[in-house]
Amino acid sequence: MESMIGGRTSPMSPRRVHGLRANVCTQCRRLKRKCDRQTPCSTCVHRQIPHQCHLPSSSATRASLASSNQAATPQPHSECTRQPSGDAQTPRPPTSSKSGYHSSRIGHLLNSRGAPSYHGSSYFGHQSAASLISMESPELPIGMSSINNPSSRPNPRFHRDEKGPYSHIWELVGYLPRRKALVDHRIEKFFKELNPVYDAVHRETFQTSYDAFWDRKWGDDDLTAVDLRWLALLFMMLAFAELLDCPPEASTEVQKSCEETSVQFFWGSRKAIVMAPTLSGESPDLVRAGILVSRYLMYWGRKTESWLTSSFAIRMAQAQGMHVDGESWGLPPKVLETRRRLWCTLYSMDRSISLATGRPYTINSKHCMEMNIRNIWIDDKSPDEAAAAVEQPIERPTASLYYKYQQKLSAIMGDIHDDCFGLVPMTTSYHTYEKVLSLDKILLDWAASLPVYFRLDNPDTSLDVERPFLSWQRMYLHSSYHFARITLHRTYVLLESITDRFQYSRTACITSACADLRLKLSLRNTSMADRLLAGAAMHNLFNSALVLGIIAVKDPRGARTGAILEDLSAYCEKMRADTWANEFVMAEVKVIELCIATARKASRDEAERLHQPPHVNDPSAAATAPWQESDMSYSAALDVQGPYESWLDSWFGPTRTFPEPIDYQFWEDLVGTLEAR
Repeated sequence: MESMIGGRTSPMSPRRVHGLRANVCTQCRRLKRKCDRQTPCSTCVHRQIPHQCHLPSSSATRASLASSNQAATPQPHSECTRQPSGDAQTPRPPTSSKSGYHSSRIGHLLNSRGAPSYHGSSYFGHQSAASLISMESPELPIGMSSINNPSSRPNPRFHRDEKGPYSHIWELVGYLPRRKALVDHRIEKFFKELNPVYDAVHRETFQTSYDAFWDRKWGDDDLTAVDLRWLALLFMMLAFAELLDCPPEASTEVQKSCEETSVQFFWGSRKAIVMAPTLSGESPDLVRAGILVSRYLMYWGRKTESWLTSSFAIRMAQAQGMHVDGESWGLPPKVLETRRRLWCTLYSMDRSISLATGRPYTINSKHCMEMNIRNIWIDDKSPDEAAAAVEQPIERPTASLYYKYQQKLSAIMGDIHDDCFGLVPMTTSYHTYEKVLSLDKILLDWAASLPVYFRLDNPDTSLDVERPFLSWQRMYLHSSYHFARITLHRTYVLLESITDRFQYSRTACITSACADLRLKLSLRNTSMADRLLAGAAMHNLFNSALVLGIIAVKDPRGARTGAILEDLSAYCEKMRADTWANEFVMAEVKVIELCIATARKASRDEAERLHQPPHVNDPSAAATAPWQESDMSYSAALDVQGPYESWLDSWFGPTRTFPEPIDYQFWEDLVGTLEAR
């Protein structure tokens, strides 16, 4: 073995090299730093990552680990939601959760490009192999580093290449306004007017990235410091803030200009979301951006597109292990509560949008855990205060309590989707209808479990002044409940039974549809913030007014039909007076007005027929009258039955989707068929 000669390191024996490398911790070894061979070493203590400092195991230890199939579990990243440095905490030891899951069964969280990356225990790739031998990642062999290999050096002109990815980053940064004061104003408007209810952005974390972005050196071509995941979130906040800046009574030209600018930010965010997984990986910011994109589409009535964007956000969350309650990993309290709320939001979107569009949902209940939602709010607390915080009683609700009831309702929606709207065609058998009634009982039990400030009938609103978020959360829960109940019973509204065994479904459907219509009529939308907050409710995904319109056409002489038609007329009048109503809303209004006109015409015709005196015909005509009447009834049945049954096949088909009102010809044929019957 040789020593240092002439300022150069002489080669050493492989045994000596292995001995030195074995005593160097994995962090110093990866960064090629000096290590004092302590546990934890001084370098890791200085970098504030003592929990990640450990020595690699020997070959004998590796063999014993492999033979016993007990891989060493790396500690989770303490800043898995990109909390500021002051929010970082040393994770607690993994413990077993109440649901029976253990950390050894639910995979590991590993730090990947500044964010947590989830790897299931069944996956045996490079990350699992690295955890097996207590290493974070395999290293390049000696002599294969980027310094000795010119071909692996970064191309200094790569970011200027028009075909390279950084040209797209240049384009995205160019979407931002040049005046920082304007961006500051809009971001502050979003945090003040929307975020307390949307709960979409963690302000402390966002502000850290925001300051770093604006404090970067101008004129520097190195855009690698621009995080596309955070930039996508910024664009969506600006898209909403642009609408907030437009007054509700603005002229058509101003309104159109605001919408165009908002849509530009929206498309900038979607482009950044698509590029971010390739260049930056996944992060909570990307999940938040996906949630805001889906809510933006829901506001404009584009629910089929929101089904796609929410699914993408769900995959980004699953890649970070948000489908697992982080309590089993011992995550810090602030990180734990943030991940729980994000996952509950995605879970609710997935179930509701899938049920509204008649498409499969993304989250499999067997592959995720129920989040242990607590009535606690610690986002504005320090790490020490968050760790010592105590859960509040139910009489003192925080903004987090809403997710507990929303999560339970979303699970019921999943059961409705599975049992009533699967691929197997549903019949009207006794067994099937009993299943519907049992699901309705579960919905009623959920409604009965709501606290007084969330209950459906005569809720207690005394806390709304102190906690403004309660009124909107109440509306979200109510609209979700009515959506689930209408969807469950809508199938049986048009079915006929001589014993009237589907009367319960008709009553339930009418009750929830009227309650939802009353909710829509009560919205005043005095500000753009109110309009945007109301746009996140579930009534934007389904058409309760159309359900009432079809019921009125089916039974024009019903006891409640007259009142239903009056409320529908008021709703149409309100929508036509709304200058912000888009083509989706106006298509719905057009179909509702068709139902109103048809039901009133049928009611007048039936009234005239009942009061018309019978005609006296000659005997010869009377002799043939019974045959002619029977023949005419039979012919009418033949003419009407075909289109009616074909429409029922569409209504009761594999997807059981509610037809879109924008297909006016379809609804016109349907209403005409029901009128003829």
